[in-house]
Amino acid sequence: QVQVTESGGGSVQEGGSLRLSCVVSSFDHRSSCIGWFRQAPGQAREGIAGIYAEGGNTFYASSVKGRFTISQDNAAKTIFLQMDSLKPEDTAMYYCAAGGRLVCGSWAPSVYNYWGRGTQVSVSS
Repeated sequence: QVQVTESGGGSVQEGGSLRLSCVVSSFDHRSSCIGWFRQAPGQAREGIAGIYAEGGNTFYASSVKGRFTISQDNAAKTIFLQMDSLKPEDTAMYYCAAGGRLVCGSWAPSVYNYWGRGTQVSVSS
């Protein structure tokens, strides 16, 4: 069983920054792709960033490209999501998910097997 734990959420004003962390219990064939998703109340879960932990390839949704940066620290088994120029519409619960290599670049939540419990991000205007 791969365990995924997010942290780093909080409340910021518009234009501010936050850095989310995702600790993965192990990087192996089950968890070589890590994705960040978010879900606002009443809305579907949205994939926003992903990384192939073995190769470092990164993927971004158009809604966050240029503002968010995903990175990794393999030694610490941690994936980071640096969020800059935050907007009120970024307010949501943010989730980290892990899956096998074939899910890299997919924004479909159903293809990721392991999920964290989420961390709340709130951006005020």
